[in-house]
Order: sequence, then C-alpha cells, then structure tokens
Amino acid sequence: MAIAYPAEFRRDVVAVARKREAPFSQIAKDFGISDATIHAWVKRADIEDGARPGVTQADQAELREAKKRIRLLEQENEILRRAAAYLSQGVAPKMMFPLVRELAADRIPVAVTCRVLGFSKQAFYKWVRNPVPARDWDNAHLVNAAIDIHDSDPAFGYRFIADEIEDESGIRASERRVWRLCSEHRVWSVFSKKRGLNRKAGPPVHDDLVERDFTASRVDELWLTDITEHWTDEGKLYLCAIKDVCSNRIVGYSIDSRMTASLAVSALRNAAWLRHPYGTVLHSDRGSQFRSRKFVETLREYGITGSMGRVGACGDNAAMESFFSLLQKNVLNKHRWHTREQLRLAIVVWIERTYHRRRRQRRLGRLTPIEFETIQKATLAA
Repeated sequence: MAIAYPAEFRRDVVAVARKREAPFSQIAKDFGISDATIHAWVKRADIEDGARPGVTQADQAELREAKKRIRLLEQENEILRRAAAYLSQGVAPKMMFPLVRELAADRIPVAVTCRVLGFSKQAFYKWVRNPVPARDWDNAHLVNAAIDIHDSDPAFGYRFIADEIEDESGIRASERRVWRLCSEHRVWSVFSKKRGLNRKAGPPVHDDLVERDFTASRVDELWLTDITEHWTDEGKLYLCAIKDVCSNRIVGYSIDSRMTASLAVSALRNAAWLRHPYGTVLHSDRGSQFRSRKFVETLREYGITGSMGRVGACGDNAAMESFFSLLQKNVLNKHRWHTREQLRLAIVVWIERTYHRRRRQRRLGRLTPIEFETIQKATLAA
C-alpha cells in the first residue's frame, strides 16, 4: 500500500538530492525510501519550479475544477431539458418528484436536480417514503364513489352525492369536500345551470319502438312511463307511474320527494312484482332517470325491452300525458295541499279507488281498467 509522506519530508529529501553530495540510491537508503520515489519527487519539484516542462499541481487543480464545472453544467442542462419535456405534458408541479428519481437513476445527483428545479431534498425524500398521502388516497376513493353514484343517477348533484357517498364508500366526507372534488372532476347534475353545461339532451339508450302507435292487443305488451311533479307547502312531490296501454291500468307507481333514478326503478320493480312481465316493451321519454344505469339494469333483470321517444316531443308519450292530465284535474287542482303526505294519500286513493275501479272508459267499452283486465284474462283462459 502506498505511503503518503508529509510534504515537509518530501521537500527535505528533494533538497538533499539536489545537492548531489551522494547518489540517489544512497539517499534513498538513508531516508528509507526507494530510488524511484526520489526520482519522482525531484521531477515533480523541477516542474513546479519551472525547470522542466510539465503541468503543475495548480494547473491540475484548475483543470479538475473546470472538468467538474463542465460536468455540472451538462447535468443542469439535461435536467432542464427533461423538465421542459415533462412539464409540456401538463403535469402538476408536485409531480416533478418522479422526474428526480428518473434522473437519479441516470447518475445525476438528487441535490443538483432539487437545486435546479427549486425544491428541497427533504421534500423529495419525504415523497419517496410516502408517494401517496392518506388524504389523496381517500380523495381518490371518494371521486370513484361519486362517479359511480352519478353514473347510476345523472340527476344527482354534489348534495345528493354527499348524502349517499358514506354508504357507498364507507368514508365520511363533508359536503364542502364533496363539492370540491366533484368540481375538480366535472361531476355535475344534468340539471346544472352553469354556463356552457348540458346544452344538449343526453343520448338515448333505446330506440323508439312505439312511434306514437299507442295500441296493444293484450295486457303487458306495451307499457308507458313518465314522471310528474306537484307542489305542496312542504315542497315538491314526484310521481313516477307505469301504464299498461291495453287496459289503461297503472300497473306500478312510486312517489317520493326527490326526482332520482331510484324513483323510476322503484316504480318499475313494483310493476314487475305485480305483473311478472317478460318481453314487455316499456316506452319513456329521454329523461335522465330512464337513461340511468340502475334503470337500464333493472329492465334487463326483468326481461323488459326499453323504448325512448325524441327530445321535446310530448306526442311521443301522449298516452301517458293524458293520464297525468286527468290526475291534474281530479286531484291536484282541487285545493292547496299543505303536506306531502296529504297529497300522497290523495294520489294513491284516486288511482286505486277511482281510476282503476270506478272511472269507466269508452275506449274499453265503458269498462273500468280492472273490469277490462278481468274479462280479458277470462277470455284468454277459455
């Protein structure tokens, strides 16, 4: 192993050797070093004093510093080049940390990269220890749950999503937090009034299989459905009804204080539970409740074929509108309703007692819907 002799010792040996009072071999023996070492020291001393051509130690140090500076400039230039390409993709500044890790893999020091990009090494190593904070992880789950809830019912805004999200994801979140996340990811209700949003109706999920031909040869062949709203002193009450075209009977309905996809799904399940249909065509308008994922899945579950009319064409569902017109005249316009429960009971009583069992219809041969279905079933059985 090479011995690092003190500088003062080397100077003394060189001074003795330059006097030429003894050969180098004798001087080397006297000082306990080799002949080659003495020759090297003398040569280096002559170069430093200018007596022999060569590169001095000062020049070597300056050359090393210049090479170091050049290498550092090359690293900084590479960092800036890679950072420009990284930022051109629209990446948020906090996501520059992966670039630091990539550059470190290419043998560019972390300290240099952090200094050029303008953040501390401590921040980078903190991110390395925990790349995804718990808050961001929870927010990601909340956003996924919010999108699922909104897809199942496009009418849901951030308030309804905030009400449902704890049951869906198991994460408790304030309404303000849900609003912020929904705004960032553009999760808005289809009824949003914001400028530039929802200018066009959503695409139909079914073709128009009825084309305004509201006739059917048997019960449960063609159903119609729609949603109407009614005012009370407590607020609005929404009714989703399903009507059989053959008998004009309301085969299923649901009443709630909110117009959501669950309202339409509940009415459909009630109708399917009472009638057990298969191959029935259910015609509706292009409302968001009837385009929701829950409603479409329920149709598929009971083997019902969906059908949809055009946007803004009331005539495409005129037979259902006629029923709501009767309801308006016979129940809603009679007097002012103070509570939702009063109006709900009035609607149910009118449908089940008056419309189904007392109100005779000329199209049915002056029979009520219940009488018409009873006779038809007996005829089919015979």
